[in-house]
Amino acid sequence: MTKADPAQFGLGQVVSTVQALRFCREHRIDISTLLMRHASGDWGDVSTSDRIANDAAVLDGSRILSLYSFRAGRVWVLTEAKGEDGTRASTCIMLPSDY
Repeated sequence: MTKADPAQFGLGQVVSTVQALRFCREHRIDISTLLMRHASGDWGDVSTSDRIANDAAVLDGSRILSLYSFRAGRVWVLTEAKGEDGTRASTCIMLPSDY
């Protein structure tokens, strides 16, 4: 993935848990970079089966989960499945402990 990679799907409304915001701020993690990686198909450190499921989800509209690992911990970026209107309503940035 490069900065020029286009988004493969819409994020909808982007929200975050307080804990994830605090973690990213404390560890100087740029949330916008995580969102760009996620939207362009860079799923981070997910398993092979999750990577395959994410690739399929881009096409079929199901939920997409990325996992980005850092020395201090992990951050999840989760985009909900498409709704009846055909769009993805939201993307949430969270820590695994928030789930």
